[in-house]
Order: sequence, then structure tokens, then C-alpha cells
Amino acid sequence: MRILLTGVTGYIGKRLLPVLLSKGHEVICCVRDKARFNPSAYRAGNLKVIEVDFLNKTSLSNIPHDIDAAYYLIHSMSSSVDDFDVLEKETAQNFKDYLQTTKVKQVIYLSGIINTSKLSKHLSSRKAVEEILDQGTFALTTLRAGIIVGSGSASFEIIRDLVEKLPIMIAPRWLKTKSQPIAIRNVLQFLQGVLLNENIYNRSFDIGGPEVLTYKDMLLRFAAARRLKRRIFNVPVMTPKLSSYWLYFITSTSYKLAVNLVNSMKVEIICSANDLHKQLNIELLSYEEAIQLAFDQIEQQEVVSSWTDAQSSETLKDGVTHLINVPVYGCFKDIRSNDVTDENETINRIWSIGGVHGWYYANWLWSLRGFLDKVVGGVGLRRGRTNQKEIYAGDSLDFWRVIYANKNEKRLLLYAEMKLPGEAWLEFKIENNKLLQTATFRPLGIWGRLYWFIVFPIHELIFGGMIKRIAVQAK
Repeated sequence: MRILLTGVTGYIGKRLLPVLLSKGHEVICCVRDKARFNPSAYRAGNLKVIEVDFLNKTSLSNIPHDIDAAYYLIHSMSSSVDDFDVLEKETAQNFKDYLQTTKVKQVIYLSGIINTSKLSKHLSSRKAVEEILDQGTFALTTLRAGIIVGSGSASFEIIRDLVEKLPIMIAPRWLKTKSQPIAIRNVLQFLQGVLLNENIYNRSFDIGGPEVLTYKDMLLRFAAARRLKRRIFNVPVMTPKLSSYWLYFITSTSYKLAVNLVNSMKVEIICSANDLHKQLNIELLSYEEAIQLAFDQIEQQEVVSSWTDAQSSETLKDGVTHLINVPVYGCFKDIRSNDVTDENETINRIWSIGGVHGWYYANWLWSLRGFLDKVVGGVGLRRGRTNQKEIYAGDSLDFWRVIYANKNEKRLLLYAEMKLPGEAWLEFKIENNKLLQTATFRPLGIWGRLYWFIVFPIHELIFGGMIKRIAVQAK
């Protein structure tokens, strides 16, 4: 079968792709920027990558007409607090209009559970997208999920942050809201199981795990699974805005995503009864089993995707390619070099930078910079990295975004996503047994120039120490 896959750089799309390839399907992946996607990570010949921006109608002509089915996995919840719903409707309309000109038989849409008349903005947007897609001439199958539990999912990482960092939690009353969490493994089984299944064309199904839990239950059972003792006290005075700040400062989520998550968490998301899992012969995993599977992936350093894979910066909305050429004029630069006698080991150290390995020198200063970034509304250091060994263009790496990563060329280029009065790049490159480390800053106005001179003594310390720790000398 020839399958069109959208949202392939997102959390679900990255995990669904290898499942579809393993079934022998030819998969056409839609990406806004090919530089953000690494097809070599998937060992299959039936993979094609095309550049499509569903907000740009002309780019849709890249989609082939002879496709059998399509997955619609596009969501914009983390991009903006105010207008993500408008973007989602426009994207869905453009997608629907164009696919009607193709031979597609079925569209599969992953939505959110909707079982109340009082919906959050996030769930209202999902419902509106479903209504738009339902107007298409193709058969629509909608799967509606609530909390998805899996390594790297936003819900999982937020729960993990709260449980592992706070022995005692003073929590908002929405922790009493009921939900029906589902394991990521089950979600993928449903998505693959409904593919071109004519018995479920033009139907929608709620998918969830076997248990209905409150958010408080999920936190406490997560703690028990990790053998941690935690106590939670609910307070009625924590408003949605305060709750959003609470999530933002304690966890790795962005403020924009925290606002939308809190608004969603006030609404119960429980599945309407159906027997789809029996029809597809899917064994639903318990909450504890989902947690254990997630940590198995983490411990084996095999986290396939993370919620941070989605682009969070408005600066990067046009892709990463236009940032590869680091500017020269009107910039401040910190250029350092160090001899190396073991290039391979030096490259391995560069490719392991950030996340659990830190930045090799004065990590407390990097942590302080991350904290200050959080205070002013930035992403901070808590995003870490998805894979501790490999880096690909488009990956998040603490408060940086990977712009270019090529081991053969011995070059890694990062772009800053922390709050700055300007733009910043950090580049590592090895040439002729010499490591070149270049920090480039393009200031915005007088404040940008003042910022550079204020932090210059700190740069002298951390950049000087970092390159010495990274450059490896043979023993």
C-alpha cells in the first residue's frame, strides 16, 4: 500500500513510520523542511520524503495522486496560546481540499476524546478539524485518545518531572479530574490496525487504556512504580494561570504548551464504550505496564521520539535550512581552537554534548543560564535530548536546536532557542587535527550589544573550559 504520513517529525509520526515500513508499506513522508528529517535512520527502501507546508497551498502539489491512505497527525498546540486553533482549521481545510483530488481511499485522524459540551480550546480545535475532514470525499476514520503514556510524551515527561522532583506537592484541584490514559504501544497498534479496514470507514472511536484514573492517581501510581514516596495536597485557590506557571517552572514543558495542557486537564476525558480493541485483537496495557515499557526504552537509550521534536520556536517556522549559513557581518564571535590527536573520540564527545552529559565544563553556570531563561519565559535546559548518542538536524538539545549534524564532515551546528536580545549559533568543527569552536551572536539593537559585553567574562570561562574538555589527546 502507498501511505501518506503527515506529522512525521512529531511524537506519534516518528513512532508510526517504522511500524508502517515493517509491514511492507511504501510511506511518503510530508515534512516542511527535508533538513529536519533523517531518512537514513530507517532501514527500508520504501520511503520517500517530500516537502509540504499545509499552510502553503502551492506546496501540496508535491503530494502524489496515487496514494491509498493518509494519516493526519498535524497538531499546533505548542506553537501559540492564542491562534493555534485557527492554524489547525486552515491546515485541515487545505489538506482535505487537496486530498479530494487524489485517489486516497481513507484518511486516519488522531484526535482527542470529546465527551462533554464544555470543551477546552485544544479539544474544541480537534473537534473542528474532525468536522472539516469529515466533509471530504474519502472515508474518514477518527481515533480519539486522551493521555498518552510513553517515553518522551509530554504527559509522561510532565508526570515524571513532578514525581521525581517534588516529595510533597501543593497541587491545583484539576488533579481530581478523571482521565483514561493509554500506552503509546496501544496507540500505534490502533493506528496500524484501522488502516484500510473497510469495516470501520467513516466511523470514530475513543481509544484508552483499561483504567479510569484521576491525575492524582496517575502521579501517585507513577511514584509507586518508581518506588518513591510522595504526598499530594489539593488547594482550591490555584487558578489556571497559576497552574500553568506551576507546570512551566517545575517541568520541562514550554509555557505555551503548559497553558493549553492546563485548560485541557480541567475537562474529564473518558472513553465512550466500544469494542475496537477486540475487533483488532489488541491487548490493552495497564498504566503500570505503560510506565515500565517507557522506562525500558529510556534505560536502553532507545527513545524514538519526544514531544520536544516538534518545532517550538517561531524563528524556526520556516525550517532549519535558512539558518545553516552562519552570518558574518554585524556579529560578535568567540572563536577558539585546540589540537586533537584522537578525532574519533573528540567527535563522540561532541555528539554526546548536552542532556545527561552536560556541557563538560562549569555545568552549574549552564544550569543557572537555563533557570534564568525559564524565569523570562524561555525553554530552559530541561528539554535535554532524545537520544544520548545520536544527533539529527531538527532535534532539540537543551536550549539549543540542532541545525546541522554530519559526522563525516565532522561538523555540528546549533542555534539558540533561549531568550536573547539577538540570535546565537554554536559550532563545532574538526579540520586537520584541530577542533574549532565558534560562538556567533548577532545582536538586536543596543541591548543586544550590551548583553554580549556583560556575558563576555562568563563566555571566557565556559567556552575556554569546554573546548579543552572536548578535545581529546591520545594517551
